[in-house]
Amino acid sequence: MARLTLTGINLDAPDPHALAAFYAALLDWEIARAEEDDVYLRAPDGGRGLSFQRETAYRQPTWPAGSGDQQMMMHLEVAVDDLPAAVAHAVSLGATVADFQPQDDVRVCLDPAGHPFCLYLSEPAGEPG
Repeated sequence: MARLTLTGINLDAPDPHALAAFYAALLDWEIARAEEDDVYLRAPDGGRGLSFQRETAYRQPTWPAGSGDQQMMMHLEVAVDDLPAAVAHAVSLGATVADFQPQDDVRVCLDPAGHPFCLYLSEPAGEPG
């Protein structure tokens, strides 16, 4: 069988540089490569990075989506140790907190391009999840 390796996640955006700058500041990651229509963020721990590419026909997803709305195709999950502080940080960078929040220990936010992402409280070290 052929070996398959996931090498990254790519988000479409009308302005990949602006969205990459948002996530670089949110996650404290560095921009490793930037071209006109493509930007790549490197994870500081050497894990999988994030890429952003220009999509001229980009349609912002709706959260939660209703009939006929642009559906989200994926979302990012970000573990945090202080949920209120992480939400405040995200908002200070340009995120918005979604009106609909399905869980008490998770905050659904929307990045500047409208992609939903979740901030959730990570379990303390040594405790089962």
